[in-house]
Amino acid sequence: MKNMTIEEVARMVEGTITGDKDMVVTGFAPLESAREGELSFLVRAARADLLRQSQASAVLAPMSLEDIIGKTLIRVKDPNLAGAIIHNAFLATPFVAAGVHVRAFVGLDCVLDPHISVAPLAVIGDRVRIGSRVRIESGVVIGDDVVIGDDTIIKANAVISSDSEIGSRVIIHPGVVIGSDGYGFATDAGGNHIKRPQVGKVRIDDDVEIGANSCVDRAAYGVTWIKSGVKIDNLVQIGHNVVVGENSLLVAQVGIAGSTTLGRNVVMGGQSAAKGHIHIDDRVMVAACGGGHDNQPKGAMLGGVPAIPIRTWTKAVSIFAKLPEIYSEFKRMKKDIAKLQIKEQEETPRGEV
Repeated sequence: MKNMTIEEVARMVEGTITGDKDMVVTGFAPLESAREGELSFLVRAARADLLRQSQASAVLAPMSLEDIIGKTLIRVKDPNLAGAIIHNAFLATPFVAAGVHVRAFVGLDCVLDPHISVAPLAVIGDRVRIGSRVRIESGVVIGDDVVIGDDTIIKANAVISSDSEIGSRVIIHPGVVIGSDGYGFATDAGGNHIKRPQVGKVRIDDDVEIGANSCVDRAAYGVTWIKSGVKIDNLVQIGHNVVVGENSLLVAQVGIAGSTTLGRNVVMGGQSAAKGHIHIDDRVMVAACGGGHDNQPKGAMLGGVPAIPIRTWTKAVSIFAKLPEIYSEFKRMKKDIAKLQIKEQEETPRGEV
């Protein structure tokens, strides 16, 4: 951690100070656990009671929050965002270029910037190009002809298969596999499955983060493309020839089938999925466990399987929970109608229609 004055912190997030601008804060923590000398944040003004109970010396707060006696406030438009920016600033450390460890393996004709760190037991194939300030941890395997941009971090036991292109400031977490074969087979008359060659590649643009044990398949032909700013959670599967648009968010266990394309700022909740060969346009949101089966227009909000507009889905879900009661009422009404019909028949004189 490093020390910063309140004035330095406020300048970083365009905040307005109420209180001691010269106060020095030594760290960042949640309201519940912050100690004297630390900075914290309050997301909603309605929870000001939490602030009064906190030991934090200064707090990032919403613009609408009233002054709190004894607390230095930094009012910002979005305390959550400001907190993330400042916490990163507290934790930032200069890159230390340890070089290539003697127990790492580097193939032929590689071009490695001298300011990198390659841990023991990492394996780098032939003709690999690696930019400056890249950190490669133990157990990482990088195939032939891979390109990696500046300031990228590849964590333990990740695999980057041949011909993949990785941008700058990318974070690849443990166990990620990039560039494995896409799932493609042709079936003959005898029911045997013949593998279709997967000869494309994967392109990961700048500022992408890929969570642990996620997989991004290489294209059958051409490219599987994860565009800039995309954030992928753990255990996500991205099929061959998928394109994920800028700044999209894919939460845990999302699955995207081959040749589907996503626009910008798409959000897919946990365990949601999209079938192959469809387009999900900009700013579409799919609720957790939702299943996209057809093209979706910009800004659509979906839920359910198959995914339908979220308002319709929530109404349907609320009715589904009441189905036992509705069915019981239906059976009662059916019996009542049967009794009325019998009574009507008994009261009708013979011979009358």
